[in-house]
Amino acid sequence: MTKRIYNTLAAGALACLVACGQTPPNKQEVKNPADSLNRMVLIPGGEFDMGADDDQGQPDEYPKHKVQLDSFWMDEHEVTNAEFALFVKSTGYKTVAEKPVSMEEIMRELPPGSPQPDSSILEPGSLVFTPPDHAVPLNDVSQWWQFIHGANWLHPLGPDSDIRGKDNYPVTHIAYDDAVAYANWAGKRLPTEAEWEYAARGGLANQPYPWGSELLTEGKTKANTWNGHFPYENTQTDGFYGLAPVKSYGANTYGLYDMSGNVWELCADWFHSDYYKSLTGISTNPKGPEQGYDAEDPGTVKHVIRGGSFMCSDEYCKGYRVSARMKTSPESGLSNLGFRCVKSK
Repeated sequence: MTKRIYNTLAAGALACLVACGQTPPNKQEVKNPADSLNRMVLIPGGEFDMGADDDQGQPDEYPKHKVQLDSFWMDEHEVTNAEFALFVKSTGYKTVAEKPVSMEEIMRELPPGSPQPDSSILEPGSLVFTPPDHAVPLNDVSQWWQFIHGANWLHPLGPDSDIRGKDNYPVTHIAYDDAVAYANWAGKRLPTEAEWEYAARGGLANQPYPWGSELLTEGKTKANTWNGHFPYENTQTDGFYGLAPVKSYGANTYGLYDMSGNVWELCADWFHSDYYKSLTGISTNPKGPEQGYDAEDPGTVKHVIRGGSFMCSDEYCKGYRVSARMKTSPESGLSNLGFRCVKSK
């Protein structure tokens, strides 16, 4: 949890993270919670080329390589506030962002001899997107990210906010352990990075987007992304300033919604900067590297996140491409980070 405070800004910079929205626990008794959960779509197994399809990718998206996957089921949309509320109602679960940090844990993470920080940083919270009203350097994420005490899935913008009326919005401020706990409760799991990309492509070979090759700015609105100049001006030409309700835009050919934009989605795999370079031949049902390594932040291991968020734009982050890889530390919850689940066939 300490990395929530000391490393999440770095993770946000590398992953262009954070969104918001969720709903309080349902007061009605739920006899069979599974009946109220996300509909799942069968993704037929097959072989595909994984990795960047053009010159827009980052170094960790190359080289393209062949992957063979068995069939699996995937949630048709991101887990919503209402669904996460059923989980909390059933289990009494507390997310990472709702738990205080221990001073002992903080001191373990600091260099030897460091002075003890002020006890106020022990209060639970999470990173919230707080955009400026003017242009700022795009290499300084502190200009639009702020750690806010009391921010969590129920209070996405801080203690004075809530998620009333947002049952159908994706749940946010979810750390890796939170997503795994929900998936276990629901009888599901998090997708591997390969499963996620394969599903996002929707059977379209070597195309950069879930819908094909048409640019995001052409034709009809396809995803919830940042319109205008990031991070200070959003023209909302896609209909939303921040998060959007799930299924606000068309599905890909597999029937999956929001595989681009809205919130970044957690995957099961560790992130390793050079993982693709280590692969040879055809990878069958790969589960990622055995351990994580981020060349830009070697001191913090991270998990892969995919799909981009409402903060992605051509100016700052093209994370809505199907091959785009980002990462976040396991302790980090953000206002533009959520997840969806899968189940083996």
